Amino acid sequence: MKTKKQKAFLILKISSAILLLCLVLLFAFRNTILNKIIHRVDTKLNRDYQCHFTVEKAEFHGLTNLEFQHICLVPKEADTLVRIDELKTSVNFWKLLVGDIQLGKLEINKGFIQLVKTKNGSNYEAFLRSKKEKADNTEVNYAKLLNRISARMLNLVPTDLSVKGFAFKIDDKGNKVVFDFNQLALADKKLNTVIQVTSNNFSQQWTLNGFADPRDRKADLEFYNATNDTIKIPYLDKKWNLKTGFKSIHFNLENLEMDSGELHIDGYSSIQNLFVNHAKIANKDVAIKNARFDYHWIVGARSIALDSTSTLHLNSIKCQPFISYTNETDKVYALKLKIPKMKAQDFITSLPTGLFRHFEGMEAQGNFEYDLNFEYNNHKPNNVIFESKLKPEGLKITKYGEADLNKINGEFTYRAIENGVPQRPIVVGSSNNNFTPLSQISPYLQKCVLTSEDPSFFSHRGFINEAFKQSIAKNIRTKKFSRGASTISMQLIKNVFLTREKTLSRKLEEILLVYILENNHISTKERMLEVYFNIIEWGPNIYGIGEASQFYFQKSPKDLNLNECLFLATIIPKPKGFMYRFDTEQHLKLFAAQQNTFLTKLMLRRNVLTENDTIGNFPLTITGTAQSYLKQKSFNIFEKDSTDTDEFEF
Repeated sequence: MKTKKQKAFLILKISSAILLLCLVLLFAFRNTILNKIIHRVDTKLNRDYQCHFTVEKAEFHGLTNLEFQHICLVPKEADTLVRIDELKTSVNFWKLLVGDIQLGKLEINKGFIQLVKTKNGSNYEAFLRSKKEKADNTEVNYAKLLNRISARMLNLVPTDLSVKGFAFKIDDKGNKVVFDFNQLALADKKLNTVIQVTSNNFSQQWTLNGFADPRDRKADLEFYNATNDTIKIPYLDKKWNLKTGFKSIHFNLENLEMDSGELHIDGYSSIQNLFVNHAKIANKDVAIKNARFDYHWIVGARSIALDSTSTLHLNSIKCQPFISYTNETDKVYALKLKIPKMKAQDFITSLPTGLFRHFEGMEAQGNFEYDLNFEYNNHKPNNVIFESKLKPEGLKITKYGEADLNKINGEFTYRAIENGVPQRPIVVGSSNNNFTPLSQISPYLQKCVLTSEDPSFFSHRGFINEAFKQSIAKNIRTKKFSRGASTISMQLIKNVFLTREKTLSRKLEEILLVYILENNHISTKERMLEVYFNIIEWGPNIYGIGEASQFYFQKSPKDLNLNECLFLATIIPKPKGFMYRFDTEQHLKLFAAQQNTFLTKLMLRRNVLTENDTIGNFPLTITGTAQSYLKQKSFNIFEKDSTDTDEFEF
């Protein structure tokens, strides 16, 4: 009778024999199996993507080395997508046994990948179509999913790589770019790459060198121009009118591993002499001399976060960002940003050139620190958290740049900009007969405009946090910019000191200039409101309340009654379209009358008006030059307003 030890030994011998037999069979029929796999791949690509996949020659050399000749992937009735003349590779045998592919070496000689788009379609669009999959109610574990994807991708990066005569081509309706890999080699964990880039406009040689270890998940790479010149990014300029480039980029991946069910990703990236030019950003090049991002990402089962230990350096500015997304019972988005105490002058000189042109030449004293806290819960949209705190310490502007905020306190000339064209000059001061001091403007008009445009103007410091919160919540819900949160202070800065460009640059400058204006007490609230009333557009080519009261009612601003003031306040958002508020009998249409009634009740509720103010109110009658506009049958010339204001919602 056999002992347990003998039985175990016998089972081991049988298993070894079976494994050996399988290996022998695998070795004997490996080329047949390989060609069957290629045939199945061709069948699948033909069925799912209408592409024909061919390999002229495919064979094993030994058990782990493979050689392919003339690989082609050709979409139906389209240009060839992939062609490789010769490809040699090796795979990890033991990984292959458990269904994973891990490349040991890879050699590619001659070939290309090309993306071609014409007016009739493209040779890659079939691969972009989403495929309907069966609904899977199982919650995805973000950490495990990302770890699995990264592992598979890095396993496909060979430890020994040599690519010669291979090109990546783009032809987007004549917008052509060719990335020709003159040299791409990875050996002993050292990557050396030389890429010849040719587009319709220029030709450059790029270099990517450094340390790369795909098995240990580490890398330290530098990307630069071989001739020490600025790298220009092709294709984007013609595709999206985006011109961009840089001197060099450094990328470091120090850690990518699972720890206690979380995936940790650590490293840093830096860029030198970055420039960007796009009409939506600024009207000239935006340049950053030095920027560096030290990151620590933590991916959990249902969350993704940029840890607060991460830092972002922008020249001399140091930020500590925290970003998180949690998808459990609710979807919660959070953003925190902290700028530790720094010198105000260092902040000004570190701003990207071209993005804050009105700050160029500005000088300041003192220090400041800044904290931003934002959180949004998709199931509690009205409970959005938005806290913005700037803590100044002896902060004082000693010299202004292009935007001299002190000019608001004296007489100056204002010119509205419409479609990029300066309009007639308006003198804001006593030398203009239409200029109206605040004391000579009807109190009703002041109350109506403040209630509709900025109820807390006299108490806030340029911004209304609650309005920002409501604006953010609505914009996220509607997935578009459907509501702003502009105060009178912001409208004043935008119209007096800035252009009407719809750019990121202008909006950022507006925010910073409003803070300086309001928190450095450069002007009184009364003077700011006085200027506002005397520069905004109240109708077609009608600027200031002095012109407006005559244009509509043949009155001075101090004599306007409540109904007239209600009308003037409600047309501020779209002054050129005032005539559309009237019917053919020159009476207010129902929607306009309802707006006036709503505004009146709101002021009564807030004790801005009393019941006595509404007694003896005469019907609204247009008696001035504006009456001729009401009689016209076509108003096609009144399309856009020159004063960009945001209507305040009650």
